[in-house]
This record gives sequence, structure tokens and C-alpha cells, in this order.
Amino acid sequence: MHRTRYWIFACAVAFMLPQGAMAQGSLEGRVVDNLGQALSGVSISFVGRNITGLTALDGTYRIDGIPAGSHEVRFTRVGYGEQTISVGIADGGTLRVNVTLAEAAIAVDRLVVVGSRAHARTATESMVPLDVVPVADLSRQGDTDLSTLIRNVVPSYSVTAEPISDAATLARPASIRNLAPDHTLVLVNGKRRHRSAVIVLFGGNGVADGAQGPDVATLPAIAMSQIEVLRDGASAQYGSDAIAGVINFVPRRNRSGGTIEVKGSGYDYGTRDGRMNTFAANIGLPLGASGFLSLSGEYGQADTTSRSVQRNDAARLASLGFPVRDPAQVWGLPEVEGNLKLFANMGYPLDESVEFYGHGNYHTKTVTGGFYFRNPNTRDAVFSIDGGQTLLVADMLDAVDGVLDGSASCPVVHIVNDVPDPVAWERVRSDPNCFSFQEMFPGGFTPKFGGDMFDASAVGGVRGETAGVEWDASVGWGTHKADFFMMNTINASLGPDTPTDFRPGINQQRELNVNLDLEYEPAEHTHLAGGFEWRNENYEIVPGDRASWQIGPLLEQGFSASSNGFPGFSPFSEGNWDRANIAVYGDFHQDGADERWAVGGAVRFENFDGFGTTLNGKVSGRFALAEGFALRGSASTGFRAPTPGQLNFQHIGTTYDYSIQELVNTGTISPTSKVARTRGGKQLEPETSLNFALGATLNRGPFTMTADYFNVSVSDRITLSPDYNLTPAEVEQLLAEGVDAARNLRQFRFYNNHFSTRTQGVDVVATYAPPALEGNTTFGLLFNHTATKVTESSRTSDFDVQELDSTRIRQLEGALPRTRASFSAVHRLGSLRLSGKINCFSGWFDFADNSHTYSGKCLADAEAAYTLPRSVTLTLGAENFLNTYPDENPFAREGVGNLYSQHSPFGFNGALMYLRASYVFEW
Repeated sequence: MHRTRYWIFACAVAFMLPQGAMAQGSLEGRVVDNLGQALSGVSISFVGRNITGLTALDGTYRIDGIPAGSHEVRFTRVGYGEQTISVGIADGGTLRVNVTLAEAAIAVDRLVVVGSRAHARTATESMVPLDVVPVADLSRQGDTDLSTLIRNVVPSYSVTAEPISDAATLARPASIRNLAPDHTLVLVNGKRRHRSAVIVLFGGNGVADGAQGPDVATLPAIAMSQIEVLRDGASAQYGSDAIAGVINFVPRRNRSGGTIEVKGSGYDYGTRDGRMNTFAANIGLPLGASGFLSLSGEYGQADTTSRSVQRNDAARLASLGFPVRDPAQVWGLPEVEGNLKLFANMGYPLDESVEFYGHGNYHTKTVTGGFYFRNPNTRDAVFSIDGGQTLLVADMLDAVDGVLDGSASCPVVHIVNDVPDPVAWERVRSDPNCFSFQEMFPGGFTPKFGGDMFDASAVGGVRGETAGVEWDASVGWGTHKADFFMMNTINASLGPDTPTDFRPGINQQRELNVNLDLEYEPAEHTHLAGGFEWRNENYEIVPGDRASWQIGPLLEQGFSASSNGFPGFSPFSEGNWDRANIAVYGDFHQDGADERWAVGGAVRFENFDGFGTTLNGKVSGRFALAEGFALRGSASTGFRAPTPGQLNFQHIGTTYDYSIQELVNTGTISPTSKVARTRGGKQLEPETSLNFALGATLNRGPFTMTADYFNVSVSDRITLSPDYNLTPAEVEQLLAEGVDAARNLRQFRFYNNHFSTRTQGVDVVATYAPPALEGNTTFGLLFNHTATKVTESSRTSDFDVQELDSTRIRQLEGALPRTRASFSAVHRLGSLRLSGKINCFSGWFDFADNSHTYSGKCLADAEAAYTLPRSVTLTLGAENFLNTYPDENPFAREGVGNLYSQHSPFGFNGALMYLRASYVFEW
């Protein structure tokens, strides 16, 4: 007891002593690359202490006020291999340490924090497969969207263009290992990131249907030091959603200096469309003696692209004199305006062992894209009522008195050879009591759809060490909002009084996380961890303006209600839904005394409101068979609960029915609706998974490689049901339930636990720096093969048997390429850096193009960068410089006009040329 009091008193006295009374020393030196050139902006950190520094323009550094004793010092700079050096600091002395960092094309040996809660380790030392992406790999590209930048350097990561995909155009769904977007957990600085407000009804070539994942495109790439991609099931470690893996964004921690970057790019396609301009900057500021505040910002815009041909029906109309735009419908990237991304990361030591930290982001942008062309003769419930045989004409007198007795005696206008009968049509035009939308849109119309997007987050916490226990207490908040708009469209049921611009409503996701994490090492090679998490998810639907969902007086005459293309959210859809869950976890890690082997285990208990409890576990291990060569493996279970959005989302949308080649209104309704129950609908259940992985790592100095086999089985996967044609009785039932728009509907669908899959494959990551080239050249190889098999495709209910049709199964199994690979090379010649990459994709299935299968392609990228004095670098580059396109769509003209597959895994815009100027500064 007396001894305990003595130590408390001694610690208190030591804490209150002035700084000069403690034994301290200094560390200085210079950091260069493998050519002997100075490296500025190298981050220097003392492992386990809040002591950091940064190299100046000439590569020199000096850090004072270091406690005397032995320390591990880490030197890192994006795009270079990391070095950790042991130093001994003497009281009052100055130690000089010079360091050389080698550039790496693929950073397989950078330290990572995901995958194990024990100390950070390199990817080749990890027990599970990891990708480590330095931010330099992101900056060496011409695109500006972070999700696309990741796809280009991580083969297991997929994201497509989504040109006409409703809300998925605004927040594109992305996935790992060809699983759904919400099977991947996203972290920032090790903390869970919130989901997007966008629920994918159409997008991802069917793989993403019904998913609600996060939107990583809201983060500025310049704010990050590296991105870690854990390609392994990790629900037992990090919680629900980590079925396919985890992505962790690691922000910069610089306390001085910074980077300024200006980039312009555009596609080399005739008029050179799709121009993108971006300005980005990062600056580090000191907080106190060793704290930091790293501020980053990015602002940009992107123009549209068009890879379209004129549809046959539009071409016929134009030849007959109809005022039809060429092309009538545009397939391409949407316009992005006001794309502002801000990010802050900070850390401030409260004392030698306690740090206050936080990070947050703010993001806004406006995205505008196109929709399907509305043919002035055939678009049902707007221009026609029978598929183009007769023009739909409104009797405005009947609309006023509500009695359908033909008060205005409007003529029947037959359409012959795409031309309305001229005599009857002239009677309609000259009679104010008769009305056709051909009077407003004689050549039809193509709506524009978009949204004002908003995203923000704030995370704050305190971490430190007490009596050998490392603890971390944090609170995180995040929100994502999509405020939709429609232009150049109508609410047909309002007749000539309809507006042409609408605000269909708002979807918003909010999340609040509270975490307590504890770590303890009872022995030198033993690591224990545990923690607690409370999370609340909130999803809100705000109704649109009245005209966007209003049922007008012409409904009874066959005209559709609501804003055409994307009907507004009505008061029936309005709601604000919450769901909370709590979780506790435990984690164990044991290294062998000789560090030849390691084993780990994790268990996590979670309780979700409305779904009860789940218990998930994971075991993993690594064994070195020889110096630099090891085997590793893991097995785990996973869990994903349906989101509040998936449980409550109801909306009426317009889809293109490829079987009849016409637009139809489709309703997404609650799975517990009486109408849904007649087709097997019921309360959604959680998804469950079983993951296995087995791999090998090889580290032979200049050559490193990891190869891993994976097998992921997911049961009771949540998706949207097939589209069911509504019967008159079902329409009446929906009307009785308050779905007023049911009169508009031809089809309906709902969420359900419909099928199970098994996904397996192999990942290979390798890098080689030939010694004969003195480290000036580095080669890299990335390879991924993923094959998904639908193992169960039907569910039996009390009412019906639901079964996935063959097209849906082909989507799930072949919509994304099974094989992706890239080969890269980086060569330095003095101040000149040359780099090149070849990216290859196998073929894919596109249901939208008459169930066509497209062949695989290889694309080539090249970049040249020259560093001028004063750390200014000019870069000229080209992605896909050979201007490779997907195979042309053989059904483009007879279909909807997309010249290439809209779901191409590498895009469909051709060569992207870019020029970038960057400046690294010290102050």
C-alpha cells in the first residue's frame, strides 16, 4: 500500500517538474532517396510516443526534447518504402541519423494497422491478405473520383460508371471480391465510417441491387497517407458489414509543410469531352510542442461525356420532321459541379502518455445526369395509352367536372407510320378543351436527373496508457444526404399546368458511434484486446414538392402521376427510422519467441434492435517455413443486419423493361405489405457468412510476393425481388394501404432474403526491384481471380415459391469480370520519373444489352514526371493511352443508344490525358 502511494506521488512530482528537469536529447539527420536526392516531407514518428517531425526541403530534420533512452523511430513518405530504426538518446546529447528511402511501385511492405489489433506489421508479416496503397499511387492518375482511383490500383475493388442508374449515378456503388457494396466495412483512421443515403435500386450491373454501402468518393485523396485494404472476413474484429473485407483510410499526420496540386484532364474523344479540373492542397500545422493539425482540401468539376448513337426510333422521328435531338439520349459520365472536399486530422498530447485526437470531413457537390428518351408517340401514360397506336388526348372539361363523359368531344388520333393522323391532330391543337403533350414536347423529351449531395463527419477521442493498458475512447458522428432534382420532365396527370422542374425529395443517413477499445500485453509476445461499441443508425425520407408526387385530375384519363422518371417521395414514403446495436469483443494474438509463428483469435457479440443477438468468431495464423517464406490462413464467421433504409424504403421508379423495350413504372414496397406477402414477402433477416483463406508470403529483399486463396459463403443475402405484374386486386390493396401512386404502377418488388452464394478465388501481389538496376527501377504485379456461384436461388413461403431467373443468376455470377490483373514499372533517372502500367480485365455479362457477353480488354497507362528545383514536379500522363474501348453494343441502335456496355469495368470513355503540377513546401 505504501509502495503504491510512493509511485503515485513520484509520478505526480515527475509530471509537475519543468521540462528542463527531465533527461532529454535531440535527433537530427538527412533523408534521401536511393539516388542521393533530398526527400522533403518525410514523416518521422517515435513509436509509442507523441513525438513527430518532418524533413525540410533539403531533406534535413531535427527533433528536440526527446526523453533519454532507447526508441524506435519510423521514417515514412508516400510512394517510398518505410524504415524503422532503433536509436539511443543520451541526456543532453544530439544523435545524427541519415536515412535512405527506396521508391516502391507497389507498397507491399508498408506497415498496416488493420487485420490485427496487435502492433502494426507489414503486409508480408500479416496473418491475413492486405493491399497497402500509398497516396502517390492515387495521385499518379488523371481521374478525380477517389473510388475510381482505388479501382485502378486494387484489382479486387470494383466500381462502374453508372450513367443512367437513378440515385446510384450520384453515389456509385463499389465492392470488393464481386460481393455487394454493403459487404465491405469502411474505416477512417480505424473508426467506422457512415453509409451513403443512396439505396441502390439500379446499378452495379445487378450485383449492387438493393445495397446501401458507404460513399468513399466524398474524401479528398490528398488528405491520406495510405489506404489499407483487408481482403478477409473481419466481422468478429470490426463488426457487421465486414463480410468481404475492410478498407481503412489513414490520414496524414504532418505538423509542418504541405503539398499543393493542380490537375487538369480530359478524354481524347473527338471534341475532347469530359474535362476535369482539380485543385488540392494539404498543410500541416503544429499544435503545442509535438501535436499536429493536418488540413486538406480539394475543389473540382467534371464535364459530361457522351458515348451514344441515335436510337432507331428517334432517327425515324427526326427523318419525319419531329424536332428530336441527336442523340436523343446521352450515355456518359454525369456533370459534377462545386465538388468541394475538406478534411482535418489532428492530435494533441495532453501529457506524455495521453493524446486527444480527432478527424472530420465536409463535402458538397451537385451531380446532373440524363434519363431515358420519352418517345412522343409511344411513351405510355404520357403520349400514348396503347403502345403507340393512338395518341393520348385529355378532355379538359372532364378534368374539371370529374365526370368522364367526353364533354369536349375530343377526336381519336391514330398514329400511322409514326405520324399522328393530321386531320384529327389539328382538331386537338385548335381546341383549347383538348390537350396532348405533343403540344408541349413535339419531339418527345429526355428528363435530366441529379442531386445536391452533402456529406459530413466528426470523430473525436482520447487515447493513452494506464498501468500498461492502452485505452482509446471515442465518439463518431456522420451523415450523408441526397437532395434530388428533376428537370425537363412533367407530371402528366397535371396536364398543361404541370411544372417541368421538380424537387422529388431527400434521403438522409445519420450514424452515431461510441467506442471503448482496450489493449494489453501481459507478456512480451502476447497481446490481448477488448472493447465495447454502441451504434445508432438513422434513415430519413423527406417528401418532395407537392407536384413531384401529386395525383392530378388527368389520372383517370390514363395519364401518369408524379414527376416522370423519378417520382417524388410522397407523405406515404415519409419517415424517420432508427436502429441501435451494442457490441462487445475480445481479441487474442500470440507470437512465437523466435517470431517464426503467430496465432490470433477474435470473438464478437452484437445485439441489434429488432434482430436479437449474434456471436461471430475468427481464428488466424502464420508460420514461417524458412527465412522470408511463410504460410498463413484464417477462418471466420460474419453477419450483416439489414439497414433501417432497406427495412423501410418505399418508392415508385421508372425502369426500362428490355423484354418489351419500353419504360414502365415499378414500385418498391415494404416486404411486410399484404401485397408483398402474397408473393412471399416477410420481415427481413440478417445475412450470415463463412470465410476461409489460405496463403503464402515471400520476402527475398528486392522481391516480395503474397498469394492468397479465399472462399466466402454468404447465406440469406438481401436483395430486391423479381418484378411482379400487379393485378387489379393488388392495386386496390395497395390503395387501401395508402400507396396512392399504385394507380400508376404496372409492376412492384420488395426486399427479401432471396439467395445464397459462394465466392472463391485467388489474389497475388508482387514487387521486384532488380539489384542490377541499383534500385532505380521497380516492377509490380497485381492479380485477382474471383468466381461467384449462386448456391441457393429460391425461397418457399406460405403463398408462393420465389426463384431467381436465369438472367439474375448470370448477373450475380458474371456481371463483374472474374479476372483482373495489372503489371507496372517505375524507373527513376535523376529528376525524371517514368512509370507505366498495363491493366487487364476478363469478359463480363451485361443483361441490359440483350443479355450480351462482352470480351475482356487490356489497357495501357503511362506517366512522366520531372522534378524542378524547389520541389516543384510537373507530370504528363495518359490513362488508356491506346484509346481502348469495350466491344461495341450490337443492339445500340435498336435499343436505347448506348454505344458501349454501360457496365464496363474500366469505363467506356477512351483515353484520358492529364497534366499535373505539384509543389511540396516546408515552412
